[in-house]
Amino acid sequence: MNQFNRREFTRNAMVLTALSYSRILGANDRVRMGYIGLGNRGDQVHDAFLHHGDSQTSAVCDLRDDYLDFAVRKSKMSPKRYKDYRKLLEDKEVDAVVIATPDHWHALMFIDACNAGKDVYVEKPLSLTVVEGRKMVETAERTGKVVQVGIYRRSCPHLKQAAELVRSGGIGQVTVAKAHHIMNEWPVGIGNPSDGEPPNEWEWEQWLGPAPRVPYNRNRMYYNFRWFYDYSGGQVTNFGVHYMDMIRWCLGKDSPHAVTALGGKYAIGDNREIPDTLEVLWEFDNSALVVFCQYNANSAPPNSKDSLIELRGTKGTMYFNYDRWEVVPEAITQLPRFALTPLDRKSEQAYGPSRHPLIKPASAGGSEETTMMARNFLDCVRSRAKCDCDILNGHLSTSATLIANIALKTKSLLEWDSRAERFTNNETANRLLHYEYRQPYKLA
Repeated sequence: MNQFNRREFTRNAMVLTALSYSRILGANDRVRMGYIGLGNRGDQVHDAFLHHGDSQTSAVCDLRDDYLDFAVRKSKMSPKRYKDYRKLLEDKEVDAVVIATPDHWHALMFIDACNAGKDVYVEKPLSLTVVEGRKMVETAERTGKVVQVGIYRRSCPHLKQAAELVRSGGIGQVTVAKAHHIMNEWPVGIGNPSDGEPPNEWEWEQWLGPAPRVPYNRNRMYYNFRWFYDYSGGQVTNFGVHYMDMIRWCLGKDSPHAVTALGGKYAIGDNREIPDTLEVLWEFDNSALVVFCQYNANSAPPNSKDSLIELRGTKGTMYFNYDRWEVVPEAITQLPRFALTPLDRKSEQAYGPSRHPLIKPASAGGSEETTMMARNFLDCVRSRAKCDCDILNGHLSTSATLIANIALKTKSLLEWDSRAERFTNNETANRLLHYEYRQPYKLA
């Protein structure tokens, strides 16, 4: 995203004033929250907001009665219950909403929420397609709503410190960043249940929403939807968006200009569609490579520190496990690379001892709880300031991972024009930037 667009977005997002906020909050000066989607992640985000006394659970929405029952009990209040998110959005006693549904519902719900006058905390990944993400950015800008994208580590002080250290040159020029999602799911994975009749036809229909109509399979619903492309981008968007965002943040980069990917379902005999083994390679500004490694049939440590992310700089390497980061200095020499020769072993032997670190080791740790991102959202609802992970950053990090899936599906090295959000060398790939919604759903 060019700097003009970024400044324009920020300026427009700040249009609402503290005076307008007084017309948004309820009389009790607590932010009245509505929760759409209360499964695994929705429940975790609900917990994060309940941690703060100035947040009130005013409404809950889910297809499952047991999830609604659980959320109501947890809230220790009497929130209104909805099965239809549109009814929740009509509720005048809801100031802001959390959207923690499957990815394929994010765009429609987000756009409807902003148009209904609600501030929005939307879970990552922001969208299922690049086109959806851009529409969401445009909607947030047009409506001036406060938006937080749930890439929650943006709110962690120790990770802010790490990003600032890298951007200031603290480990030199970063030429390679690697991220890893490693978990041995072999041999069973998510299992291989047969297709069949849905236990509840209405619930299945509502679950599918804009996605294609397909035979019911229990693995396609609730948590396991992440293994199917109709509803998710797989682990490269599920975990990878966290890693991509951290790396973009550290590098100070908006978007890659090229991407390629290889992988497949190599070892696990379940009914997933996404790979069990995958490597993605992005290039940023002809200056840095970013690699995502997904290994789900082996769980050996990825590096000497067993870290999720490593940033390799000219002066040192930073290793991340999200509750902690560490910098290991490189040993550097000012001598030119010695040309080996049997006639001068003395100079050869002097080369290694001439290396010395230019930086000191460093490390820091801290909490990575979602409660900090919830706190930031509540504060921004009041101040109308930009959230730690605003809609534009959420879109840029998500779209980078979405184009990785397109590279995998087309088996291509794709060149990406981030301004136009189009590939410059592959029209087949451009056709995968969005999909045709099932009737009657439409992307506004």
